[in-house]
Amino acid sequence: MTISYTLEVANARFAGFSKLLFRWKGSIYKLLYKEFLVFCGLYSFFSVIYRCALSPKQRTLFEQTAIYCDKFANLIPMSFVLGFYVTLAFNRWWGQYTSFPLPDNLMMVVSGNVHGADERGRLLRRTLMRYANLSSVLILRSISTRVRKRFPTLEHIVEAGFMTKEEMELLDHLYSDFNKYWMPLTWFSNLASQAREEGRVKDDIALRLLMDELNNYRAKCSMLFHYDWISIPLVYTQVVTLAVYSFFTFCLIGRQFLDPTKGHKDHTVDLYVPIFTLLQFFFYAGWLKVGELIINPFGEDDDDFETNQLIDRNIQVSMLAVDDMHQNLPTIEKDKYWVEKSFILPYTTATMDETLKPAYMGSTYDMRLIGDGTEDTSSGTQGLGRYLPVSVWPPAKRVKQKPKGRVVRLLSRSKRRSKSKCVQSEVMKEKIPEEKILNISKPQLEKKDEELSQEKPEITVTVDHVDEDEQSLVE
Repeated sequence: MTISYTLEVANARFAGFSKLLFRWKGSIYKLLYKEFLVFCGLYSFFSVIYRCALSPKQRTLFEQTAIYCDKFANLIPMSFVLGFYVTLAFNRWWGQYTSFPLPDNLMMVVSGNVHGADERGRLLRRTLMRYANLSSVLILRSISTRVRKRFPTLEHIVEAGFMTKEEMELLDHLYSDFNKYWMPLTWFSNLASQAREEGRVKDDIALRLLMDELNNYRAKCSMLFHYDWISIPLVYTQVVTLAVYSFFTFCLIGRQFLDPTKGHKDHTVDLYVPIFTLLQFFFYAGWLKVGELIINPFGEDDDDFETNQLIDRNIQVSMLAVDDMHQNLPTIEKDKYWVEKSFILPYTTATMDETLKPAYMGSTYDMRLIGDGTEDTSSGTQGLGRYLPVSVWPPAKRVKQKPKGRVVRLLSRSKRRSKSKCVQSEVMKEKIPEEKILNISKPQLEKKDEELSQEKPEITVTVDHVDEDEQSLVE
C-alpha cells in the first residue's frame, strides 16, 4: 500500500519532518536494517580479531593494510555515481506513474457522444468502456506482480466480468507472438464505427473525438509495456552496486580504530563504535535502496503502485459515467447570485483573514515608465525609460539629442519655383504650456483650424545622405 503523509506536511513548522522519522512502514529503516546489521557484525568481527587475536607482527601488517584501504577507498566517486543513478531511476518512476491508463477522458467522450437511452445505447456505452478497462487489465497483468496474482489466467478475468467466454476464445485463437493487450481496443474502434452507422454517434466529428481519446489511452498502455520491456541498462546498475559494496568492504578494514600509541596519522582516538562510518553506510546504502525501490513500482513493496485498487476504481467510475449518469441531469435552476451584478462569496471564521489581502494584479501592476513616453524621431530611435515604482517622483528629465543627419525642408510648389536652393535648417518644435492649452475655447480652436488649413504644408525629413538625383528633385 502506498504510504501517504501529505496531510502531516501540509504546513511548514518547526521540525516538521521529524515526526516522519519514527514511522516504520515504508521507511528506510525497514529497507536497510538487514544490510546495516550485517555491516555492523562484520565490522565488530574484524575489530575483535585486530584487538585480541593477532600477534604484534600481524597487528602491524593489519594496520598498514587499514591505512592503505582508507586512503584509496575515498577515490571511488560515490556521490556522483549514486546521485546520477537515483535521478535516472526517479525520472523513470515518475514517467511510469504518468503513463498509467486512466479512463476518465474516454468515459466522458463516450457518455457525451454515444446517444440512446434504450437498452441498445446502454449496451454500446458499457461495452465500449469494458473493452477499454479490459485492455488495461491485460497490460497490467503482464507487468505487475500484484495483478498477476489476482488474475493468473484468462478464466479469472472472465469470472471478474471484464470479458465474456466468447471474447476469451477469440483472444486465444488469434495467433500472435507478441502481447495481445491491444485486441480489446481494436474491438472498441470497430464497435464505435458500428455505432456511427446506426446513428448513435451523430457525426464524424464525434467519431473522430472518440478515436483520438482511444489512441491516447492506447498510447499509455503501450508506454507501460515499453517501460517494462526496456529497463535501465544492466551495466549501470551493476556499476552502482559494485561501487557501493566495494567501498564499504574496504571500510570494514580501513575504518578500524588503530592503536593510538603507535602514532599513526589521524588515529589519535580509540573507539569501539565508528559513528560516522555507520552514518555514511546508512546514507549511501540507503540511497542505493531508494533506487532499488523505485526502479520498478509495479511490485509489492510498501511504496509501489496500488494497481489492483486502480483497476477497481477505473471499472467502477467508467460504468457509472456511461450508464447511471448518462443524461441523468439535475433540474436547471437560477444560481444564488442571479440578480446580483457584483457579489462576494462567503468565508468561514477560520479563513476570514484572507479577505484582508488585496487581489494580485501582476508583478508590474504597481510600476510605470519614467518619462513622457514620446519617441525621439530626430534620432530615428524610440525614447528609452526605466521602470520604477509609482512612488518615485519627480520623473527624470529627458535630454533630446540633435539629429545626426541633415534636415532638408521640402517646400511647396510655389516656393520651389522662387528658390533655387534648398535651405538647411533645424526644425524646433514650439512647446506650448499646459495652462494655455486648457484655456483655449472651442471657437478659438475652430478659428485656428481654419488658419492651418489655408497655409501651405511644409514637410520636414531627416536624411543621412542626399545623392545627385534626390538633390535635383529637391531643387
